[in-house]
Amino acid sequence: MPLLEVENVVSGYGRTDVLHGVSISVERDEIVTIIGPNGAGKSTLFKTIMGYLIPSSGKILFSEEDVTQLKPNQKVEKGIAYVPQLDNTFPSLTILENLEMGAFSKDKEALQNGIKTAYDTFPILSERKNQRARTLSGGQRQMLAMSMALMTEPALLLLDEPSAGLSPKVAEEVFNQIQSLHQKGIGILIIEQDAHRSLSISDRGYVLALGQNHFDGSADKILSDDQIREAFLGG
Repeated sequence: MPLLEVENVVSGYGRTDVLHGVSISVERDEIVTIIGPNGAGKSTLFKTIMGYLIPSSGKILFSEEDVTQLKPNQKVEKGIAYVPQLDNTFPSLTILENLEMGAFSKDKEALQNGIKTAYDTFPILSERKNQRARTLSGGQRQMLAMSMALMTEPALLLLDEPSAGLSPKVAEEVFNQIQSLHQKGIGILIIEQDAHRSLSISDRGYVLALGQNHFDGSADKILSDDQIREAFLGG
């Protein structure tokens, strides 16, 4: 069974539905990328998966358990972690303090293990552990945000625009780290403006348009499809 299954989800804000029966899945050993134009409902889908929004219909299964109605903290405890595009660190806290905040639900031993893993994965964080997050570069903040999410030892990581605002060189470094995390057995679901880069490291992809599934298939198939490339990948 898939690690994550989203089945015919209808969701939005108040009386305004943004998602109109969206379905996706992520296997335990996959990286999956979601692409689509602005307003397609990509971020709304992530917020619904995490429990910030409760769907009016449809179902969300995680490890075969129905988690549709669970709150965000409950989904974190189940093994889902989310790195939003914006406001994903605590600017006034140091790197170490941010990591400690990321492990709010863990005991002391798990905290220390998580910090060691973060420092091993992103050595720059160890070098600057007493530096406040607001003083970090965009790439360093993104690495910190991902490390905070990993402090909960998730089985599934949701990344919303991980390369937003980064230089091509730093974005490449971030995506290299995403691949490294995947090799450690974490399922990864990505929304990404640089669709080519994200699909190039993905197993499968989904194309959303107007809050509905438009296309899904292997990442290679999406990258090679002339119509999708013209409509969604900038030719």
